[in-house]
Amino acid sequence: MATLLDKPLKRELRIGGRSYIVTMSPLTLKLTPKGKRKGMELQWEALVNGDAALPVALNASVGRLTADHVRAELRTKQPRDRNSS
Repeated sequence: MATLLDKPLKRELRIGGRSYIVTMSPLTLKLTPKGKRKGMELQWEALVNGDAALPVALNASVGRLTADHVRAELRTKQPRDRNSS
């Protein structure tokens, strides 16, 4: 017998050498880069109903998440010029 999902459940997941947190709640499934707050969120109802916009929204979210992660990495790796104003 399966256990009812009545509160959020978090697990860490490694994809392509990066760590993510997967959060399953009674209403949504969320994938977030570890240490960040923003991520991709998908409502269970949209998944079950086979919403036609779901693949487009999911691809847009994946692209946004990847782009945000790359920008954050670039910002931390760039040396800061202390002489500029």
